[in-house]
Amino acid sequence: MAGLPLSAVAFYLCLLASSSSALRVAPATTSEGRHVRRTAYHFQPAKNWQNDPNGPMYYNGMYHFFYQYNPHGALWDIGNLSWGHSVSGDLVNWAALDTAIDPTAPFDINGCWSGSATILRGGTPAILYTGIDANKEQVQNLAFPKNPADPLLREWHKPSYNPVIPLPADVPGDKFRDPSTAWLGRDGLWRIAVSAEVSGVASTLVYRSADFVHWERNDAPLHSSRAAGMVECPDLFPVKAHGEEGGLDTSASGAGVSHVLKLSVMDTLQDYYMVGRYDDAADAFVPAEPERGDDVRNWRRFDYGHVYAAKSFFDARRNRRVLWAWANESDSQADDVARGWSGVQTVPRKLWLDKDGKQLRQWPIEEIETLRRKRVGLRRNTMLSAGAMNEIVGIAEAQADVEVAFRIPSLEEAEALDSNWLLDPQKLCGEKGASVPGGVGPFGLIVMASGDLQEHTAVFFRVFRHDDKYKVLMCTDLTRSSARAGVYKPPYGGFVDIDIEERKTIKLRTLVDHSVVESYGAEGRACITARVYPEHVETSNSHMFVFNNGTDKVKVTKLEAWELAAATVNVGDEGLIVSESKDESESY
Repeated sequence: MAGLPLSAVAFYLCLLASSSSALRVAPATTSEGRHVRRTAYHFQPAKNWQNDPNGPMYYNGMYHFFYQYNPHGALWDIGNLSWGHSVSGDLVNWAALDTAIDPTAPFDINGCWSGSATILRGGTPAILYTGIDANKEQVQNLAFPKNPADPLLREWHKPSYNPVIPLPADVPGDKFRDPSTAWLGRDGLWRIAVSAEVSGVASTLVYRSADFVHWERNDAPLHSSRAAGMVECPDLFPVKAHGEEGGLDTSASGAGVSHVLKLSVMDTLQDYYMVGRYDDAADAFVPAEPERGDDVRNWRRFDYGHVYAAKSFFDARRNRRVLWAWANESDSQADDVARGWSGVQTVPRKLWLDKDGKQLRQWPIEEIETLRRKRVGLRRNTMLSAGAMNEIVGIAEAQADVEVAFRIPSLEEAEALDSNWLLDPQKLCGEKGASVPGGVGPFGLIVMASGDLQEHTAVFFRVFRHDDKYKVLMCTDLTRSSARAGVYKPPYGGFVDIDIEERKTIKLRTLVDHSVVESYGAEGRACITARVYPEHVETSNSHMFVFNNGTDKVKVTKLEAWELAAATVNVGDEGLIVSESKDESESY
């Protein structure tokens, strides 16, 4: 998305933020001088605004992460967007480099917006990105590293023959953006997907090229929707079709391969995906769940919380597909300016297709576990009676990783679910919050809680009976997360696609990182990311609990919680060590 149209800016900075006219003079800091809400292991630049993840890749022994960045301040600025650039040896610790692409040429003078990176034949990386040209029209441009032998890829060259894809005659000047990572078809031609609006229809266009410079548009779009409004940030990638966890190169196809089409919808500011079959002869995508329709808002979601503009890449080092996503702030514009920064990225997530062939599974990359330090737990098979709440003590709760497994002895008390709720699980989470007693649930975690529980964030499950079967609702309830005014504090939620009657057990993993609560339900079948801003953290420590507010007992068969060390994130590139080995290189 490389930038937000004014309507989306208004949404983020006004509707969500409810910004105050007064700036905070002295933001609260820790004893180390770090702002109390600045994350410890989520990716963010040292200062200023960031949004979309752009062009993540693994190249010559290093991970590269590019992102939409305003080098001049903590707010989104339509004309000042550049590509920030950081490098890592482990996807956890990051060194900040100078911006990779800046608005300096006629074809991008009004902003370097989102795009993707592709490793070409022969191993050289290339970046395709949207530039806002001198006429303020969106065009697609190409950039190459000045020195491909430099493992840090510090400098990038924008050829004078840009744009390589000018604005099509049938597309408005402000609705043509976000080229995807390219893939090779069986005919040897490169292909990319680009978001556009064609004759008022949200479209994902396909372009083909033999040389990565000259591009021709396919007659038919990869996908179109008359109902969804403008879509952006497209991603098409292959996955193993039978639930295997290994990743696939972006150009993989053939037997045993399914494809995922992901789109970001501006109307809802949410990311959606559909699993299906991609035919590279016709450049057509056939969904595995056609009943979900052309309106992408009926598709599955990567995350039921506060994320947008997700982008994946194939990690050739560890043979996996990794997903990044942007989590914007949800307090005020004034707070952004006072802090001097805005926006974080979710923890990188490993992606793979579930055995059902219809939904993706997501899990934090295993490198996050290298940050685990102090460990605490509850006694196995602890029974939580109705109204029970056990505190998890002994670690710093604002910087934690918690894994808990709940076993449900009986489903007899499950509440009946009205079919109308199936279309709005978020509203259901608001009506049936953690403080509302139920039959089977709510049960889960309470995190970032003040000593008097006046401030807390609840992450929980609730089981309902529906048509002689059972539906599992997963929620993150922010309504009591902060006593501050001007903070967006919704309930988030979605239904978890599992057979709880057969399994009897459901697991929850939650990563807490100061202003981020990132949760994975049912082993990654549902994810919810939230931003939280409790006032108590400025003067006191937070608390964490496991709880059950249902009529039926729930058994905690396992609970482990770790205090996480802080990662080194974008404090500079001093001391960066680059190994000669592509396979074993590390930074720091």
